[in-house]
Amino acid sequence: MTANFLIGLREGLEASLIVVLLLAYVAKTGRQHLIPRIWCGVGLALGVSLGFGALLTFGPRGLTFEAQEAIGGGLSVLAVGLVTWMVFWMARTARSLGSELRSSVDKAADGAAWGLVIVAALAVGREGLETALFLWAAAQATGQTTIPLLGAVLGLGVAAFLGYLLHRGVLKVNLSRFFTWTGAALIIIAGGVLAYGIHDLQEAGILPGLNTLAFDLSVTIPPSSWYGTLLKGTLNFSPATTWLEATAWVAYVIPTMYFYLRSHRRSQAPQLSGPPAAPAPVDAAAVSTVVN
Repeated sequence: MTANFLIGLREGLEASLIVVLLLAYVAKTGRQHLIPRIWCGVGLALGVSLGFGALLTFGPRGLTFEAQEAIGGGLSVLAVGLVTWMVFWMARTARSLGSELRSSVDKAADGAAWGLVIVAALAVGREGLETALFLWAAAQATGQTTIPLLGAVLGLGVAAFLGYLLHRGVLKVNLSRFFTWTGAALIIIAGGVLAYGIHDLQEAGILPGLNTLAFDLSVTIPPSSWYGTLLKGTLNFSPATTWLEATAWVAYVIPTMYFYLRSHRRSQAPQLSGPPAAPAPVDAAAVSTVVN
């Protein structure tokens, strides 16, 4: 539940931030008549994301066990790739996100009436599809459905509420620091999803080594114990892990975390080289600089 709450919060806040930027810009430029088109695009993106999530959940049923494991493992690996791209993309383009969205709004406003609907749908839909896939993969890794879904819904609800507070100018938060630390946490979670995906592919007979264990801590950390459940729910930790799973986790988490933290330090270097300045919390009045 904790891991899925974090995923829902992180992805939901990214989507909320995009909506806040779009709403603030059309309001500042006197284009309030475009606001319904933004919400129409957001609704379209939510509908597509929910449909995609339903397809992932109910689509593989009726297939053979090996086919289900193969699809689940492949989608888990794909989810890890997408969330990794998302984390690095956000770290790299956060500073220019506002200007990119403003440029898209300007082009859409001068074009067809449904142009802004497409802009909003694509901007929010990308986050929604990534969220649906990664939440599905994380839920499969924990072996549960209700509790991970509850955690995700709570995370998305909190994200939507924070987005509303940002839009109203009530909330001031350092989004740069928030996305930095949640990005690092998502890399750890993604490592667990990757290991689970590898295990699925081993059960499907696509990868070898299903019975070659690197360690088996089932006696020390029973899967049914509260701490075993906690480790499974937060880190996707499996007490019985094959060598291939362990190798994939280490090969993914360590270099990915290294390059992620290094890219973050590089992005902060120009700020640290200049004269110190007081931190500027984000509010809706300065939404164009919401991701500094």
